[in-house]
Amino acid sequence: MTTSADRLPPSLRTEALEQLLTERGLVTADVMDGFIANYEKNVGPLNGAKVVAKAWTDPEYKERLLADGTAAIKELGFGGPQGEHIVVVENTPTRHNVTVCTLCSCYPWPVLGLPPSWYKDPAYRARMVREPRVVLSEMGLDLADDVEITVRDSSSEVRWLVLPERPAGTEQLSEEELVPLITRDAMVGVATVMAP
Repeated sequence: MTTSADRLPPSLRTEALEQLLTERGLVTADVMDGFIANYEKNVGPLNGAKVVAKAWTDPEYKERLLADGTAAIKELGFGGPQGEHIVVVENTPTRHNVTVCTLCSCYPWPVLGLPPSWYKDPAYRARMVREPRVVLSEMGLDLADDVEITVRDSSSEVRWLVLPERPAGTEQLSEEELVPLITRDAMVGVATVMAP
């Protein structure tokens, strides 16, 4: 049964829920602001971008990251729920990795934040496994025919993070300058990182 609330945009439903929780004294506005700030600043794609930029500029860190993603990510202070076992795979000119969770929406929250709605969509989850090149193209990523695509299926035991290729022309950029270039979609594998 569909209610009028089901037809509201998610942002309005979220606002209404927040208002209801605060009016009933279950949470304070400060607590809600803290949750939001935590996911915007401490948990999310910015963390993953810092991991990728560090790997691009520090070969020893990159080696540790590819050998034990969870431990290397913890070196930078990122960890927690949904980040207990993260495996990092590297994209190269001949191999492209993309992640999916075919069962639900397992996702490395500490480095990518909350999963986007398309990642949880049953069509994405089913089609990415069957026809990854087609789905990637539909999402705006056209790969050459000679690039091998590997689909990594995240689960409650293993969550995958893609180490995207560093774009040509960024060799002189510092770690801090690289961070803003790196997107969540590139770390999922549905996009590449573009040079500025």
